[in-house]
Amino acid sequence: MRLLIALVAALLLVAAPAQATPKTHVITGHSAELHPEGITWDPVRRTFLVGSIRHGTVEVVRRDGTTKTLVRDPRMVSTFGIHAVGTKLYVTFADIGLGARSTADTTYKSSGLAVYDLVTGRLLHFVDLAIGEGRHGANDVAVDRRGNAYVTDPASDAIYRVDPYGRATVLHRDPRFGSTTIGLNGIAWHPSGYLIAGRYDTGTLFKIPVDNPAAFTEITTDTNLTGADGLALRPDGSLAVVTNSLGAPGTNAVTVLHSTDNWHTAHTTHRTAPWGDDEPTTIAHSPHGSYAVDGNVGALLTGTTSDTFTLREL
Repeated sequence: MRLLIALVAALLLVAAPAQATPKTHVITGHSAELHPEGITWDPVRRTFLVGSIRHGTVEVVRRDGTTKTLVRDPRMVSTFGIHAVGTKLYVTFADIGLGARSTADTTYKSSGLAVYDLVTGRLLHFVDLAIGEGRHGANDVAVDRRGNAYVTDPASDAIYRVDPYGRATVLHRDPRFGSTTIGLNGIAWHPSGYLIAGRYDTGTLFKIPVDNPAAFTEITTDTNLTGADGLALRPDGSLAVVTNSLGAPGTNAVTVLHSTDNWHTAHTTHRTAPWGDDEPTTIAHSPHGSYAVDGNVGALLTGTTSDTFTLREL
């Protein structure tokens, strides 16, 4: 009987999945010159994944804050928005002149979306989004229930759509999406059939119906969101907005908005300002709560590097 109990206990121990990221309010990351700008929750490994402006990789965040490379492709100078949905990982890439492999031939010219198998890291699609004239720099990505991906480009005036087969089109162009500095940045998919996207330099939020994107409207908010970077729609229907002062006179903060009229207007239900870190960029929801990443991007902007980053719970 004792032998049977021991065998059952051993089987349960083997079958129980490891808890990769323990419940903690702050995760201090350590990785050489990583500088992550994007973050997503990985339901397969039950931990966070982060990108890298410096190296153009996607990294698994281990329990001790160190990282392990999941995705590496020499064509990606810098990785920005990352989003895990089902068994796929969506990764935006670009070159804004801060990557270790930045060149004159790729800066503001290399821009696109790569889609990977989340389990194996195998490449499924590599999509060029340097569509049209001018500068390009894909930044964030949202995915609808059909597997269509929507990508912002703060260096242009367009939102791009990539279908499940890797075919890219311009969802919509509009001068109000563009900027002489940083335009549309964060983006989130709403299950009612529209996108919510934020313009970084002004803090303006737009509601963009994907079936009729030309009919987009501005969402009226009660809070100044200048420097709006990452957006995340939370399970309760609220929207978390990360703002910073990296490229605009914004506040380093995370603001939670709620809407009672299908996002024609929105009001603030929670705001942490100043944020616990100096340069939060994006935020992702996990079973342990919503966490914002600070990848010390400001160091890169001043010509130096850092080996640490922070994930902080909202």
